[in-house]
Amino acid sequence: MAAFVEALLDRFHERTPIRAGSLIVTVFGDAVVPRGGVLSLSSLHEIMRAFRISDTLVRTALSRLVSEGWFERWKVGRNSYYRLTAQGQEAFAQATRRIYAEPSQTWHGSFDLLLLDNGQDRSALRTELTEIGYGALGPDLLIAAATSSAGKDRVLRLSAAPADLATARRLAERAWPLESIEGRYRRFIDTYAGTLAAIEGGAGFGSLDALLVRILLIHDYRRAVLKDPLLPQQLLPTPWAGAAARELCGTIYKTLLPAAEQWIDSHGQNDQGPLPPVDQSFRQRFAAVQPIKEQKAG
Repeated sequence: MAAFVEALLDRFHERTPIRAGSLIVTVFGDAVVPRGGVLSLSSLHEIMRAFRISDTLVRTALSRLVSEGWFERWKVGRNSYYRLTAQGQEAFAQATRRIYAEPSQTWHGSFDLLLLDNGQDRSALRTELTEIGYGALGPDLLIAAATSSAGKDRVLRLSAAPADLATARRLAERAWPLESIEGRYRRFIDTYAGTLAAIEGGAGFGSLDALLVRILLIHDYRRAVLKDPLLPQQLLPTPWAGAAARELCGTIYKTLLPAAEQWIDSHGQNDQGPLPPVDQSFRQRFAAVQPIKEQKAG
């Protein structure tokens, strides 16, 4: 295993506790869903052992994910197979759009303001809106940089155009914890800058190395980007660490992708045999980012 991969795994295992279930969701969302969504337990064990995670911990995590409605399981003979449920697929589909697609760079000059109605589901609604990128200006007043259909008849909707861009940026600073979000991105950059340097320096890596780094990369990037409202560039501080983190993530991802896919071609199994080719949408991931040229797996 390449030294830069060992370093990432060491760093991953410094976190406690190890959240095997969350990593399994990343494996499926990033690598399995684009290939039909079904993976054998034996294939998953092979991947997770490379992450230094025991079969026992994997089984425990899968049992919890099944009981919580994230995965479904069935057996063919002595072999077990897993896939995300409709609930799990929808959750990761929303995450996928935020992780891999290019964020909007256009702001039309107004904010979407939602005043929450009184009701039993107000707390749940606030959580739902926050998760899709709304910020808070008060206990009952939420704000977004673009209009959406969120909330529908459960809110009072207003549109507000700030007097100038400086005012708009001050509103953004009040509504969203931009400093905390940028801190997440800086930690991501700190973790993966050495990986990029190693690859640019010609460090060799195998196809399994490539898959492990790809999964860890998205697992960690997801932790940052899903906390980010993905505001248009005009509303963000300059420079913004999120832009550098996205470029770093996309460059490493696309550089390692061919080798990682080779490993899945050779080792990934579902209930019909080898996993099918990736779907068409997979090719649009990090579309605007270029890989490092002339990198080959060892």
